[in-house]
Amino acid sequence: MSLKIVKLDTAPVNFIATEESGETAFAASAERSSLAHGELPTVTTTLPKREPVIVTFATTFVTIFLAEIGDKTQLSTLLMSAESHQPWVVFLGSGAALITTSLLGVLLGSWISTRLAPKTVETAAGIMLLIISVMLFGDVIFG
Repeated sequence: MSLKIVKLDTAPVNFIATEESGETAFAASAERSSLAHGELPTVTTTLPKREPVIVTFATTFVTIFLAEIGDKTQLSTLLMSAESHQPWVVFLGSGAALITTSLLGVLLGSWISTRLAPKTVETAAGIMLLIISVMLFGDVIFG
C-alpha cells in the first residue's frame, strides 16, 4: 500500500519502504521538480525487530527440553530401552521420531504463518492450550 501526502503547493509525495537492520526507512520519491532544494524528505519508523537466531534457538531448545523431561514420551523411551537391551537403537529411533514430529510442527507453523496474522495464531494457540488444560483438569477431577 502506498502512502501519499499531498501538500497544497506541491505534487503528491510517494513513500517507498526499504528495510535496513530491523528498521524501515521511508524514502520519499516525488517528482523532483516539485520538491524544494532537491532534498528528499525521509521518515523513519521502527518495526518490531526479529530476535537473533541464537535467542530463537536457545528459547526453543530450553522450552522443548523442559517440556519433554519426564513426559510420557521419555518414560516410553526408558521402558523400550530397558526391555530391548539395545539403548542406542532406541535412542536413534526415538530421536528420529522427535525430529520428524518437530519437522511437521515447524512446517505446519510456517504454513499457518503465511495464512494468518501472528496475533490470530497466538490467540488460537492460547485457546487450544486452555481447552487442553480444562480437559486435563476435568480428567483429574472426574477421572
